[in-house]
Amino acid sequence: MSRSRFVFPASLIVLLVLLGGGYQWYEHTTLNAEVVIPTETYKTPEEAESVFVRFTMEVFDVISEEYWKKLPENELVELFRLSLQKAKGDVPVDAFELTRTELARVLAKEFDAILEDKRKALAHDTSLVALVNLAPQGRSGLLSEKQEIAFRDVVNNVDRDTNLYESLGLPDGASTDDVATAYVEKKTELEAEATPEAAIQLAEVERAKDVLSEEASKAVYDEAKIEPSLVSRTIAGHILYVDLAQVTPATFQEFITALTSTGENPALDSLIIDMRGNMGGTLDFAKYMLALFVGPNQYAYDLFHQGDAQIERTPQIGRIPGLAELKDVAILVDGETRSTAELTTSMFKRFNLGVVVGKTTKGWGTVENTFPLKTQFDETEKYSVLLVHSLMVRDDGEAIEGFGVVPDVDLGASNWKEQVRERFHIRDFEDAVIKLLEA
Repeated sequence: MSRSRFVFPASLIVLLVLLGGGYQWYEHTTLNAEVVIPTETYKTPEEAESVFVRFTMEVFDVISEEYWKKLPENELVELFRLSLQKAKGDVPVDAFELTRTELARVLAKEFDAILEDKRKALAHDTSLVALVNLAPQGRSGLLSEKQEIAFRDVVNNVDRDTNLYESLGLPDGASTDDVATAYVEKKTELEAEATPEAAIQLAEVERAKDVLSEEASKAVYDEAKIEPSLVSRTIAGHILYVDLAQVTPATFQEFITALTSTGENPALDSLIIDMRGNMGGTLDFAKYMLALFVGPNQYAYDLFHQGDAQIERTPQIGRIPGLAELKDVAILVDGETRSTAELTTSMFKRFNLGVVVGKTTKGWGTVENTFPLKTQFDETEKYSVLLVHSLMVRDDGEAIEGFGVVPDVDLGASNWKEQVRERFHIRDFEDAVIKLLEA
């Protein structure tokens, strides 16, 4: 799944409804000894009277305003009619005029017809069914506050169930020297046990050591519990290999660290970025990554939203001249490369910054964002709408969604190895690419 760069208001603005040629307001009012103070304004009287109608219709409005595709009102109303029918247990809902006003009236009628303690579930389920059935199906939804935290933790590579310091028997914030000492002690102890349980613990200890023994990754973990999303190493003395497993808010800095940590090796002249299995993540990474190669304020990519293309440009950071001088750059992809990783791959193709080798990517080219709802059932639970806000556009102007990014060298070809040899310039670089893809 992809996390969006867009920031939107926590509540929707008060809206007007056109009735009989004029604008009409429906208000909740609070009586004061001297004045009438308007507190909220709604489109229909049913929304003013019922929190359940109000909740469902706010979800309706979020979809209308923020969904990637502009839906005609009658289509969106029909979606909610069918969703209400499904939420009721496939009990038919009588046909009605497909307008927003009539939908609010029908919802009020349905809520009034059931016990009060059942109304929240019906409002929740109607909204959820409508959201999950938006194309692409299953990517939009209704998230509780707890679910939204869990969603963002996955995107950010945060594991709240594990404390890496505790895995080493250390207090939070312990020094890298303490980490090194504790790692050796724990490793020796667990290897001596030689049990399946000890093997599992040892893997956790290795993970803790990898994250906490480097100052940069340790600092990020200490601040936000974000674990590294990439590992890097040098191959054959002159090839920088970057295995990029996910895209988090820290990935760009991790990539910079991987580049600068090899700065003392003047022999480095080529780069392999391995994005096989990359689930995507933070959208801004793509244009920040491009800026390192082409500089600031350059065209990066397009996002498509409700009929309009939004042009994204590279941020105000300088390019790294050495990247343009690399002799060979390869980007490795497969059928599980998706979202931001696909967009980044597409940019490398568009600007001829490297050769893409592997299999056609997943075709998961959507930008999702969460939109907090103003209307809540009570103060103890808060809901947000998870919604596909935009579609990503690939290098040839087509949508990534459903199609993916086609590699320059496809592993499905019988002569893919020969194609690798033809596309690159350095023999042991070609060997490294082939070996990685055969592993």
